Amino acid sequence: MAARKKTRKGILAGGNWIIDQVKMIDVFPQRESLANISAQSQGTGGSPYNILVDLAKLGAGFPLQAAGLVGKDALGDYILADCKRHNIQTKHLKTTKEVDTSYTDVMTEVKTGRRTFFHYRGANAIWDGKELDFEKTTASIFHLGYLLLLDAMDDSDKHYGTRAARMLAEAQKAGLKTSVDVVSEDSDRFAKIVQPALKYTDYCILNEFEAGRTTGFKIRTDDGNLDTVALKHASGALLQCGIRELVVIHFPEGAFARTLDGRDFWQSSLKLPQKYIAGSAGAGDAFCSGMLYGLHEGWEIQHSLKVGVCAAAASLSDPTCTGGIPDLETALALSKKYKPRPNLLNLD
Repeated sequence: MAARKKTRKGILAGGNWIIDQVKMIDVFPQRESLANISAQSQGTGGSPYNILVDLAKLGAGFPLQAAGLVGKDALGDYILADCKRHNIQTKHLKTTKEVDTSYTDVMTEVKTGRRTFFHYRGANAIWDGKELDFEKTTASIFHLGYLLLLDAMDDSDKHYGTRAARMLAEAQKAGLKTSVDVVSEDSDRFAKIVQPALKYTDYCILNEFEAGRTTGFKIRTDDGNLDTVALKHASGALLQCGIRELVVIHFPEGAFARTLDGRDFWQSSLKLPQKYIAGSAGAGDAFCSGMLYGLHEGWEIQHSLKVGVCAAAASLSDPTCTGGIPDLETALALSKKYKPRPNLLNLD
């Protein structure tokens, strides 16, 4: 008698676990000059931390599981307690005495919402994921982020190219769908580190800068406008890297998705008043959480994109990464309150 196929449900997210120390400043200073801090707050940081908390706050009714490494210190204790508050399982979120918990000083300009990051890699740098047994987890999606900011996972692997690629391959072999996200690093490491992982990725969710660096296409023109031709070319190039199902590229104007069978989707972002925007930290992860919510639930891609841009819009209302996220119904209601930006591709 054949063994019964395991029923999988939920999202397992691994990678960077960070505490963001957000400081609101009047201006980003030149070297050897001063900026004034008008307010400060502490919040979540890192792809899995932000996404799992966002999903919990949106009201996801499926299991949420954490994977990664934090220090045995006050910040690590805070992360574990925060996960417990949001009903996020921490069986695979380990602790270490070797290194402190990762943190980031986020300098956010009050007038523009633009932010600059000063990052301590900490425990994330040594996380190798060896404790993960994908055959034993019941999750249906494994999300890994951020590539380029996980030193041990970014290390080379003789067979797969990188350790991250090996982990994603193991997840797929066990029957999970895989998703990746990348940090917006200004470097030439994208082809070496990101592309090997894409061979074992089902859903690739990037912003336009990361997509451009990975593929070599310049998606923004010199005057700052979105180059929609380059956007399409980059999406196609990402799929050619081996992605099995879907590429999603998000940007302030909205999001573009292309499936492996060549279907294209556009979703405009919401036209928000400047006074609404408290900070842009976490907006990309909020979009990703909405997209993953839809992919897990089997929603139409167009609806998943809408949930993503509404979650991102909600995120912009708070200077921390997850403080602005409401329940799903409230997030979607923002699309009725605020008009969408123009559809730059004129896709129905």
